[in-house]
Amino acid sequence: MIILIRSTNVQWTDEGEVGSVQVGFSGHTAERNVNINGTIPLSAEEYSGNESISALTGLVKQHLRDQMEAEQILATPQDA
Repeated sequence: MIILIRSTNVQWTDEGEVGSVQVGFSGHTAERNVNINGTIPLSAEEYSGNESISALTGLVKQHLRDQMEAEQILATPQDA
């Protein structure tokens, strides 16, 4: 799946520090027969050190995997 980071929305604390970040993304398969989009909330700690597009893409992919496993959409190896 091809994941594209579309936006980052930073919420700042009153002290001027990053409080949290919403990462907007879209994605599709190479054949474009499956599409997905949404936002992933990140804490300041998760965002720190992962500001690059490639790092954010990895975080989005991991979040999607985790969410699909939690929703039992994606079978885990122990389910096989």
